[in-house]
Order: sequence, then structure tokens, then C-alpha cells
Amino acid sequence: MTEPAAPDPPDPSDVASATVYFDGACPLCAAEIGVYRRAPVAPGRAPRFVDVADPDCALGTDLTREAALRRFHVRGPDGRLHSGAAAFVALWRTLPGWRVLARLCNGPLRLRLLEGAYRAFLTVRPILSRLAGLIPRRQAVRT
Repeated sequence: MTEPAAPDPPDPSDVASATVYFDGACPLCAAEIGVYRRAPVAPGRAPRFVDVADPDCALGTDLTREAALRRFHVRGPDGRLHSGAAAFVALWRTLPGWRVLARLCNGPLRLRLLEGAYRAFLTVRPILSRLAGLIPRRQAVRT
């Protein structure tokens, strides 16, 4: 009697991509999301970006619009919702050029330190966002 063959490992292209919830009304946040949007990813693997400033956006039952506007959230490919520093690490894991940073920041102590820095940033975010809003955006050059 032969043993059944082990199943093939899942094809990474079959894994759903992450969903990134961001405040599109915040110039600083929008600029950072622009960096992530331009990151090269395999076809079909790009994160889905949801602007929570849009009152009609879909968030899921475990995330309110108010919570999404207060902190950065990412729903990982596994469906788990991450918030704050853990959300950044979850996003970086999905972007090939950012995976090294995700590995460097992962771990209980490093995540706690990163979360502390993120919370400190949140206290100055309104000021930085206003300043970022004063900087004119570069217009795309038309040819």
C-alpha cells in the first residue's frame, strides 16, 4: 500500500493580497501610500488600498471608520486585522522591496519599540500633515 502523495505547497500567486486602510484626506498619509503603491509587485499581488476618508468605503465588521482614521490598519492576506506598528510590518511583508525591513522590525521587543515610536508620531501627525499640505505636489509631466 502506498502512502498518499503530499499536497503541493500553495502557489504564492493564489494568496490574496493585503488590504491597506489609510486616511486619504491626510497629505502625509497619502504621500506615504503613494510610495507603497509604486512598489513593484507581482501581477495580482498588489495590496488593495482603501481610503477611509471616503464615508462609503468598505471596512469590514471588525473595523470602524473612526478607528481607521485614528490609526493605520492593514488586513493581512490571512484576513487578520493589524493596527499601528504591526500594520506597517504586515504591509511591508507583502512588498518584495520592503520584506527585509519587515524582518528587522518583527519580534515582540522590536514591535513594542516601533509601536512606541508610532504612538509618538501620532501626537505630531496633525501638525506634520498640515505642513505636508502646504508643500505643492509635483505635477505629472505630459509628453
